[in-house]
Amino acid sequence: MRARLARLPRPRTLRARLTAGLVVLLAVSCAAVGVAAVVELNGFLTQRLDEQLAQVGTRFPESLEHNGRLPDDHDGDEYGDTRRTATGTFGARLLNGTVTNKGLIRSGDPAADLNVDLTARDAARLARVPVDGRPHTVELSALDDYRVVASAGRDGDVLMVGLPLEPVQATVHRLELVAASVFGLALVVAGVAGACWVRWSLRPLSRVAATATRVSELPLASGEVALPPRAPDADPGGEVGRVAAAFNRMLGHVEDALTKRHAVEERLRRFAADASHELRTPVASVRGHAELALLHPGPVPPEVTRALERITAESARMGEMVDDLLLLARLDAGRPLERHPVDLTRLVLDAVTDARATGPGHRWTLDLPEEPVTVPGDTHRLHQVLANLLANARLHTPAGTKVTVTLETEAGAAVVSVHDDGPGVPEEVRPGVFERFTRAEHRRPTDASGSGAGLGLSIVAAVAEAHGGSVGLQSGPGSTTFRISLPS
Repeated sequence: MRARLARLPRPRTLRARLTAGLVVLLAVSCAAVGVAAVVELNGFLTQRLDEQLAQVGTRFPESLEHNGRLPDDHDGDEYGDTRRTATGTFGARLLNGTVTNKGLIRSGDPAADLNVDLTARDAARLARVPVDGRPHTVELSALDDYRVVASAGRDGDVLMVGLPLEPVQATVHRLELVAASVFGLALVVAGVAGACWVRWSLRPLSRVAATATRVSELPLASGEVALPPRAPDADPGGEVGRVAAAFNRMLGHVEDALTKRHAVEERLRRFAADASHELRTPVASVRGHAELALLHPGPVPPEVTRALERITAESARMGEMVDDLLLLARLDAGRPLERHPVDLTRLVLDAVTDARATGPGHRWTLDLPEEPVTVPGDTHRLHQVLANLLANARLHTPAGTKVTVTLETEAGAAVVSVHDDGPGVPEEVRPGVFERFTRAEHRRPTDASGSGAGLGLSIVAAVAEAHGGSVGLQSGPGSTTFRISLPS
């Protein structure tokens, strides 16, 4: 039973549930009223029939008892004088449980019909009626349901008189039909009116839901966000009004938090851009002085030479890091990149050639389409993206790893995939692999640049998004694939 109830369709919305509940309650109320009315009417009509049966008395069955003539105290009425007996009255005489005489007053016939066919089952049912002078209901197959009274006769027999229940049943059945029709129509009207009323009552809540839906569709992760207008105010004394007021207060808090966050992000971007810009000159100066010192013609101690070489290398690495930070700051500020037709096939081929030269210990394979693939974009930045991905595969997989670069077109987009059969990216690092300064110590690093600062893959993601594309990662033991999609 519970399983059947669980399979029944249930309304999903609050409006449908309230309407369904209203209709169900009304249906239960109508059913209760209808059942009570039918039961009361049936009892009332049955009682009236019993009173009528008491008025009939035993006159008719007594005529059956005395072979066509009533006793002397009946003033000489002949048998068959049934003018004052109601139509449908049934009479019977039973002796020792056997029906000896029987008769029926039919409509339009003043005389009793003695040819009433009773089956053996009918006779047995009549014999089982208690002889107590009280009305009892008996089902006769030849005559339908009857209300009968059995009384003791003068000759040790049983006299039985009955009236048909058909008028009572017909009236009750008619009431059932009328009640079902009226209550059914009332349920339909109440359901439609209730749905309209519930819909009108829940309009403020629907507006709150619509506002919440619009807020959920906003890109709240970063940047300046303009929240939609607040939900309309409703009666603060009702539940819906309190929900709307609380929701509007929550939106106000969220908007304040987003505004403060955006201001902090802007300050950080300006700081990163200003600091990177200011660092370029001293870093270049340090590198230039170190290279100039290495060119000194006089004798220089070996320790000084090694120190100057380290200064030069670290200055170059710091310069690359500053350039990366400047690029990210410009992309964060929304500065557009160059837009020219770029032969992506040539870029992939050049990037793999460079990677093969710098990483001869790896096995490099290339899968290019027959026709050249061209995308609109910035040639230098797209080359940087490919170089970062290939450097990521080269620097952070062991020698002998197979790296496969694939270029293909899918649904109007150019897709570049870099797959390797290395150990894979650690699971705890994957969610933030494209975030800035993400590194995995003692595991496979996620940085694509030679600096090791954790900016390489963040540059890949930022450049791809600036081109209207996307980047993704699928990694597991023995299989890692970086996938970039660019609109063509």
